[in-house]
Amino acid sequence: MIKKCLICLCVFVLCLQITPVHGEELKLAPNASASLLMEASSRQVLYSNHEKEKLFPASTTKIMTMILLFEAIEKGSLKWDEELTCSAYAASMGGSQIYLEEGEKMSVADLFKAISIASANDACVMIGERIAGTNDNFVKMMNEKAKELKLVNTHFVNPTGLHDDNHYTCALDLGTMAAYLIEMGGERLLQTTSLYDSYIREDTAHKFWLVNTNKLLKSYQGADGLKTGYTKEAGYCIVSTAKRNGLRLIAIVLKESDPKVRNQEVSQLLDYGFSLYENITLFQKNDIIEKVNIDNARVSQVEIIAKVDIQYVQDKNDTTKVTYQMNYTNLVPPLKKGEVVGHLLLMRGDINIGSFDVTVKTDVEGLSFVEKVVNQLKVLL
Repeated sequence: MIKKCLICLCVFVLCLQITPVHGEELKLAPNASASLLMEASSRQVLYSNHEKEKLFPASTTKIMTMILLFEAIEKGSLKWDEELTCSAYAASMGGSQIYLEEGEKMSVADLFKAISIASANDACVMIGERIAGTNDNFVKMMNEKAKELKLVNTHFVNPTGLHDDNHYTCALDLGTMAAYLIEMGGERLLQTTSLYDSYIREDTAHKFWLVNTNKLLKSYQGADGLKTGYTKEAGYCIVSTAKRNGLRLIAIVLKESDPKVRNQEVSQLLDYGFSLYENITLFQKNDIIEKVNIDNARVSQVEIIAKVDIQYVQDKNDTTKVTYQMNYTNLVPPLKKGEVVGHLLLMRGDINIGSFDVTVKTDVEGLSFVEKVVNQLKVLL
């Protein structure tokens, strides 16, 4: 009996020794001072480490500069083919540049290419001065946009990322900026940020070769942006984005000690995301979600459609069912197609994982006063 007990005890102890420890903290990009992995459309954070720590961003600052450029284009206050004239201040910028000279003219399209591919500081200042009048006013716009995007750990001093102790951001804020820029810039942005090299001043004697410092464009499948950065104080930084099988990820590492380690660790983040998560499309843009009855309208039923693609990120190992709820905020005619009439709320269990605008498929006309009275009389009679 004692022998059997001893055998059982030995087996129990052995089992304890080989049982894996659950809940061990996942540690990706261990050499980075901060890191983040985010799904772009929902801005869902899939992994993070020290993501709210204030750090120097170096040239990843230019993500905000490009945001304001695309907003100016969208508003019509700036055009791609507009030629700008370089000021003395823009020409004086140090660091990475395209060596603009005072009085030199260059199109907005080429300046954008110089910023997004070659990280040109002089081009940033030239764009900022055109949009806001002065460099200082442009920096004010950058900080105002940061507040609008609820970036609580971000403050800008310049549009370039040249070092200043009061110029900082964090990985989480950079992820939000990157997601917003991708949404704003769309194909025009990514067609340019995905270029490994290009040229400006092509029709002149001073043809200039632009070379991208984002080496993932050649080494990582699906990579098509977004911005690298380096200063002595900031270390090696990157805000990278890649898309596979409909899933777009944003991966960030800040303050790496070496560019090769930076590229390896941001690739590790992307590998983690693509291996564990997938993108699920519930409704595509303009798909009919449901039909609803609307009072005082000329039609009895109205078709509700998705205003954008309704998607969510799913852990491939998570079997929790995702459902949706409709929350209507405006179903009073007249209604115009494209007008937001409510929201579709995605739910994973009791947790809201996304909210998406919905609209009507066609314009909905309301009844006239006389028609309303006639309908009321019909009910009464």
